[in-house]
Parts: sequence; C-alpha cells; structure tokens
Amino acid sequence: MALDKILSVSGKSGLYRLVGQMKNGIIVEGISDGKRFPVHGSAKVSALEEISIYTNEEEVPLNDVFKTIFEKQGGKVAPDHKSDNKEMKAYFETVLPDYDPDRVYVSDMAKVLKWYNALIENNAYDPADETVAEGEEKTEEPEAKKVAKKAKAKKAPKSAPKSAARTKTAGASAPRKAGGTQRGS
Repeated sequence: MALDKILSVSGKSGLYRLVGQMKNGIIVEGISDGKRFPVHGSAKVSALEEISIYTNEEEVPLNDVFKTIFEKQGGKVAPDHKSDNKEMKAYFETVLPDYDPDRVYVSDMAKVLKWYNALIENNAYDPADETVAEGEEKTEEPEAKKVAKKAKAKKAPKSAPKSAARTKTAGASAPRKAGGTQRGS
C-alpha cells in the first residue's frame, strides 16, 4: 500500500489507513485492529509519505528509510522499538549513517521502527508495490485531470441558460419602505 494512504493521527497510537472523507474530516481504519472512526479537521494528521528524516546534508523521505530497513532485514521485522537506546542508535546508524544526531532523537528512531514493524506485521508495506504505484499515479493522474476538465467544460454551457432564467425572475425586488434610517451613512 502506498504511504500516502497511511496516516499518523496526533493523540492516537498506531497507524491508520485512509478510508473516506466527510464534510469536516476523514474516516480512518486502524491497520492493526481494523476499527474505523472519524478524525475531524482540527486533529493533526500526517501521511507517512510527507515525513522525512534529517541528515547532515538533506532530508531523506521516510519511504527511503523504510526501503533500507526492508532490504537490511530481508522483509522481516526490525529490532524492537523498546530496545536499549544505545542499540537503537547503533541500528539506526547502519540504516541511515548520515542522520543528524542533533535533530533526530532516540524517540524519533523508536517511532520509525515502531511504524515499520506495524506495517510489516500487518502486510501493509512492500517496497515493490511502492515503485509500481508511484509510476502508475504519475502517468494516470494527468489523464484523469484532462477528462475532468473536459467534463466540466461540457457541463458549463448547459447550466448557463438555467441560471439566466433564474436571474430574470429573481431580478425584481420589493420596493423599499420610506421613513426608515439608513445604516452606514
């Protein structure tokens, strides 16, 4: 599954899959338990695709870090996120040797490992699917936009006469009563 559909919700532990949209938020489903619930617009939600890790030179997308862990572990789970801080730092240095130790904390490393393990345990991550999905989105998305624009262009002339008919009948307004004071003068 693409990481743009996997979300982290502030105040909630675990990862969630985007299921649908509401008028004032989204509907998510827990990856581990499958429970669905609404997340309103005031909650802070981050897609894993948008998250990156600081290095000494640039920021590395979380997807690249996950791919490196996947290759290093052979598609199996990574070390536990509750392991000793020294062990976690040593493992993270093998995965991303150029990470910035001043801006990447042990808690960040633990969160990355926890998320990776959650995705692997629930069969929600495969880097081979990521590259295919990214290629498909890039080629299909512009075509979908072109079709949508053509559909809007065709619909616009049909709706114009209806709105013109409405304005003719709604254009007449009631006369104003005399003797009242006007505001804003």
